[in-house]
Amino acid sequence: MFEILVSTALIIAISMAFLCVKLIFRKNGRFASQHIHDSKAMKDRGIHCVMDQDREARTKARCAVKEKA
Repeated sequence: MFEILVSTALIIAISMAFLCVKLIFRKNGRFASQHIHDSKAMKDRGIHCVMDQDREARTKARCAVKEKA
């Protein structure tokens, strides 16, 4: 049981070290943004973030249907 815990902790530690290599050894090292609105390829295809799509749909719905006061 102890061997399994130690080997698991070792695997996790090695994985974390590999993830941090770019952050540690590069000047201004950081992970690239994973958001859709930051991707040029997605913008070129006209694909937006779900928040932007929801905002657009709500704006179009307000124009199509008049709300009662």
